[in-house]
Amino acid sequence: KELETGIVDLLIPSPNATAEVGYNRDRFLFNPSACLDEHLMQFKFLGILMGVAIRTKKPLDLHLAPMVWKQLCCIPLILEDLEEVDLLYVQTLNSILHIEDSGITEENFHEMIPLDSFVGQSADGKMVPIIPGGNSIPLTFSNRKEYVERAIEYRLHEMDRQVAAVREGMSWIVPVPLLSLLTAKQLEQMVCGMPEISVEVLKKVVRYREVDEQHQLVQWFWHTLEEFSNEERVLFMRFVSGRSRLPANTADISQRFQIMKVDRPYDSLPTSQTCFFQLRLPPYSSQLIMAERLRYAINNCRSIDMDNYMLSRNVDNAEGSDTDY
Repeated sequence: KELETGIVDLLIPSPNATAEVGYNRDRFLFNPSACLDEHLMQFKFLGILMGVAIRTKKPLDLHLAPMVWKQLCCIPLILEDLEEVDLLYVQTLNSILHIEDSGITEENFHEMIPLDSFVGQSADGKMVPIIPGGNSIPLTFSNRKEYVERAIEYRLHEMDRQVAAVREGMSWIVPVPLLSLLTAKQLEQMVCGMPEISVEVLKKVVRYREVDEQHQLVQWFWHTLEEFSNEERVLFMRFVSGRSRLPANTADISQRFQIMKVDRPYDSLPTSQTCFFQLRLPPYSSQLIMAERLRYAINNCRSIDMDNYMLSRNVDNAEGSDTDY
């Protein structure tokens, strides 16, 4: 969450997100300006986290653009990859390349093109030299093809250092050379799992405590979860497990989902134990009330930091002892 909200500056929204055009508006790129030693150490740590996600089958809720996953697999990028994250820039370069189609000639070239040297726009919006010394190389009508080629080449490789750092971090956990055997989509699924939370998958790995699957409480619960939007099911996953994704392969779910009936007042709020992937349901007078209580819980209890709560209970175990822990 910190990566994708700008608290740490390793990732940036795709240029398409900033311009609100094209594909991948909800995806992120590695920040090409994050190139200090401290940044590269953080990228290595991100690689470690991604390796751990693969090794432990505990996926990360990470929304990287397809071209990033391709680079992590060492798949060469092409112009279409750039277009999928920065449509307007590619259109601009194409306009420069075929500027004669608009009636522009060598005489009025500089009147129509605001650029006067070999500089271009980086993914983070900064104007940078696209080749060494580009600031002092004039852009002309005759060398515009070379300019466009150099600009595309720069953009396709501007994240190379960051990608290399992430791959180095991953190499501490998984055999990175084998990533070249994967497609970008396969690697994304191994690291991030499935973005859709499937109710059917949860039904396959559920275990019931103090209740059975025929109980009305259980039936109401599954009907409620099926009626939830995927965004609500993601919040539910965070509420009961602390995670937002399920592994791509059902067999990789190492911990079974538990539904437990607890003896509490009717229509109370549900509770959970994230370390046990456990939902604890009190009795409800109707499915409508259960859905309302569950929605309230998943939207208002997003933190799993209960240290102070547990410390206070350990000090005084006589009051309200909970045998479920």
